[in-house]
Amino acid sequence: MRIDVHTHVVPPRWDDWASRYGGGAWPRLEPRDACHATIFTGDKFFRDITDQAWSPERRIADMDRLGIDRQALSPPPVMLCYWAEARAGQAFARMQNEFVAGVVARHPGRFTGMATVPLQDPALAVAELRHARETLGLRAVEIGTCPAGRDFDDPALFAFFEACRDLGMAVFVHPAVPLVGADRMPRHYFPLIVGNPLETALAISKLIFGGVLERLPDLRICFAHGGGAFPFTLARLNHGWKVRPEGPAAIPREPVEYARRLYFDSLTLSAENLGFLVARFGADHVVLGSDYPFDMGDPDPVASLRAARLDAAATAAIEGGTAARFLGL
Repeated sequence: MRIDVHTHVVPPRWDDWASRYGGGAWPRLEPRDACHATIFTGDKFFRDITDQAWSPERRIADMDRLGIDRQALSPPPVMLCYWAEARAGQAFARMQNEFVAGVVARHPGRFTGMATVPLQDPALAVAELRHARETLGLRAVEIGTCPAGRDFDDPALFAFFEACRDLGMAVFVHPAVPLVGADRMPRHYFPLIVGNPLETALAISKLIFGGVLERLPDLRICFAHGGGAFPFTLARLNHGWKVRPEGPAAIPREPVEYARRLYFDSLTLSAENLGFLVARFGADHVVLGSDYPFDMGDPDPVASLRAARLDAAATAAIEGGTAARFLGL
């Protein structure tokens, strides 16, 4: 079974959250015709999308064409809304979670659902996480890299990660609003092209050096875009831990030991980079990922995996075996 862990979905419609809760930056969807719509944040244009983003039938047709058996459905980062008042954010998350659960219920053999939670309030996030798992039957949760300005080493987030472990919820991390060097990247789409990989590398480094994986060794957590710049930063992190006192003061083991517990998607956009990722972490920690249906994604992740020329066992693991274990299928 081929499982694409990294795909995004939005409901075909939702209420005007700005009118209901206040705040001018809520995402809103304006249909242009039956197959095309535009997402705005408040009055600001964000992205044009097609029915690939909301129609299960359209997605299934694309999956069949590409040889994908199952997709994991998660919201695009613009829908996380960590800036919002927490109760309003929880209501926005609940609306999305119920839509995803409905799609999964109608097509249980083709889709797995990921929740979103209001991490601007970790206690509310845990409550929504529990509802998503125990009531809606979702198996994973997507979170941003620095929710509401909190890095993963922030003590306020530990109870959330602990709840994910206790509930058996897999965690999929996607860069949300790139913060690293943002003021230096206003043009050329650099916030996503350059900023996202840097943001992910910092998030993983914070997770490791913050001791989260030391305290929660069985937390299942996967990072989008092949871990961004992290796989190419890990050797330097490890060297720094060995020669500087700050590293051992933070964590008792070298960073590479924690990094081997992480999962990464295959979205490296390079056969050579994918080969490096698999060599560094093993096919048992790499899952198929496309970023469907967006333009910075991989239009044919199966072909890209084939281009890496891995052995048959590694290819089979990345196509589906590793994802099935990560998602608890």
